[in-house]
Amino acid sequence: MDRINQILHHSLFKTYMEANAVKEQERIFCKHNMSHVLDVARIAYILNMEEAYQVSKDMIYAAALLHDIGRHVQYETGEKHAFVSARLAPEILRDCGFEEDEIAEIVDAIYHHSDKKEIGDKGLRTLIAKADRMSRACFACQAAEECKWSEDRKNCEIVW
Repeated sequence: MDRINQILHHSLFKTYMEANAVKEQERIFCKHNMSHVLDVARIAYILNMEEAYQVSKDMIYAAALLHDIGRHVQYETGEKHAFVSARLAPEILRDCGFEEDEIAEIVDAIYHHSDKKEIGDKGLRTLIAKADRMSRACFACQAAEECKWSEDRKNCEIVW
């Protein structure tokens, strides 16, 4: 997990996560903070083991940690955060020792993590997308009535 800890301590990762926190100070909906990205990583890892995806822990944690790093840009420009995060992630991944084929797979998962349609394969892309949705406690959200997510996207039950 050395590479994952390198991501956690990477100056750009810290900068992007802080920018998200600043933009979300007044946000009443789900936040895109460290708690969220770790929830996504842990849920994805559980799914990986239970459903035999056979994706490495490093790949899961890297994609989960980086999947929302561009959220602050979406608040500023309206550009989809998944696209921005996919653009920002490679520099961090290279600095942390990931190989180009690993980077391509992680970036693909980040780019597609907010797709509304399930991918259905047993790869990293599906793991991160499923875990991201499952991490949301819509069933206990104080702002559920105001949320713009469609009812079919909301996580209204505990899955396990």
